Order: sequence, then structure tokens, then C-alpha cells
Amino acid sequence: MHAIIDAAWICHVAFRDERGVHCIPTACWRIGAHLYIHGSNGSRMVRRLMEDECCVTITHVDGLVLARSAFNHSMNYRSAVIYGRFEPVEEAAAGTGKRQAMEAFMEHLVPGRQGEIRPGNDKEYAATTVLRIALAEAACKVRSGPPEDDEEDMGVRAWAGVLPLREARGAVVPDPACAMAAPDYVRRWAD
Repeated sequence: MHAIIDAAWICHVAFRDERGVHCIPTACWRIGAHLYIHGSNGSRMVRRLMEDECCVTITHVDGLVLARSAFNHSMNYRSAVIYGRFEPVEEAAAGTGKRQAMEAFMEHLVPGRQGEIRPGNDKEYAATTVLRIALAEAACKVRSGPPEDDEEDMGVRAWAGVLPLREARGAVVPDPACAMAAPDYVRRWAD
């Protein structure tokens, strides 16, 4: 489960409120045995997640599996589903407080970046809620490998196999107003 979460940029959070059922994509990261998200203090989703149970999903599609029959086509994937209630992360004298959690988020996105940028200030942290949900009630589902054709379909003259999919990093695009050379972690981005 940790590997599935650690490879994710986005999770989908499903919750219910007086307006109905919602599923919202949001950035996520993991510290220890918790999944973290953040949002504006005024966010309807953020407020609701602290009041009731929710479901969080992460899915990575690794390939399209082409079988000899339409029914047996599939996908190779890795997925995690987390159930529970989010809790707010407050400032802490020791351990993982709100500021440490947000710094871990930056390091999850781009390792090495946190040490070069202006850290969040008191006003920014006051306007942001950081939430975490325990990974105690969760399930993973993974599918990998070739097609699983029925014996009677093995004679069908159709190509069968896997069309792999992967995330690819593109070429870096510097801000036109940035005159400084790219640091190592930026130059290594597309490696």
C-alpha cells in the first residue's frame, strides 16, 4: 500500500453532504501510517471530511490487456482504497505538525525544492487546513500480467498481449522571468 500511495500525485476523496455525494480529486502524500491532503479553511470538502466518514482512492493504470475475446480484455493496475475520517493536523512542538507536513508534501512533489524556496508564512498557514487519515482501514487491489483467455478462445486469430502505459516526465519549461540556472533536481527531472 505504501508504494501505491507514494507513487501518487492525486487521490480522489468521496464524501457526502447536504448537497449529495461528491468525489473530489486532490493532491496527496504519505507520512508514516497516514495519508495527507490540504485545502483552504473555507473548503466545503475540508470541513465535511472532519465530520463524517469518507473513502479515498488512488489508481495507477499500468497497461491495457488485450485478449482474444472482448469479454476478457482488462487493465493492469495498482489501486488503494482508504476508509475512515480525516483529522486536522495542528502545529506540534515535536513530531509531524502542519508545517512539517507541508514541507514533506513539497519534498514528495520535487525532492530538494523545499530548501530553496520561501517557506510558508504564518498568514498562509493560518488559511490552510492540513488533514490526515489513518491507513488502518484500507485495501489494495493489483492486476498484472498477460490476458487470461478462455481455452475455447485460444484459436481466435487476434493479437493478444499488453499495451504498457507509464507516466513520463517532459522537458522542463523555465519561467521567462527566471534568469538563474536550473538546480540539479530540475535538470534530473526528465531522467
